Amino acid sequence: MRFVLALIAALIFSSSAIAVQPGEVLKDPALEKRAREISSGLRCLVCQNQSIDDSDAQLAKDLRLLVRERLMAGDSNDEVENFLVQRYGEFVLLKPAFGAHTLLLWLTPALVLILSGIGAYAAMRRRPQPIASALDEKEREALETLLKRDQSA
Repeated sequence: MRFVLALIAALIFSSSAIAVQPGEVLKDPALEKRAREISSGLRCLVCQNQSIDDSDAQLAKDLRLLVRERLMAGDSNDEVENFLVQRYGEFVLLKPAFGAHTLLLWLTPALVLILSGIGAYAAMRRRPQPIASALDEKEREALETLLKRDQSA
């Protein structure tokens, strides 16, 4: 039983290692390292929440090969990324550049947090505060009898 669980865990945690096939790996370790750096920052257009390095989709494989071809042709890392952005749009980047056109994308989490805080503060201020009222004569007598009974017990 333990062997089966260990095998399942190994398969689950090694899924990202399976994505890049041995035939895709460049012979030059420096170029391969650059290719991995670039492809780890590129979004798989099929999976949309994985890098092309982690995805098994055919399009991700094609993009990995394209990155390696461009590097072997002598392109710099920025040139490869710019080429892919021109071809597929800025959506291909897992972390798009901060600019006027992506301002809302970057600021939305902070805006939601601030607006939530303001809303919570406003809701807390609108809650009615408990009003401490004075006891009338009948309630005061009942309270005194209860206190006397507790003290004598």
